Amino acid sequence: MTLDRSVFLFAGCMVLLSVVLTTFVSPLFVWFTVFIGANLIQSSITGVCPAAAVFKLFGIKSGCAFK
Repeated sequence: MTLDRSVFLFAGCMVLLSVVLTTFVSPLFVWFTVFIGANLIQSSITGVCPAAAVFKLFGIKSGCAFK
């Protein structure tokens, strides 16, 4: 699995987790979803993704988007 796919998988899991938490725990968890969306927008503009940096430390090979 490449770094790109790992980041997409992680982002998707975090969005689904935030929806479940918002539905069953507290409506305030919607801010977690907002944070994830803002981070995705920021990384698409700047090319800097904190999750990609962490995954690189674990030795996941780079893909096309994050180098």
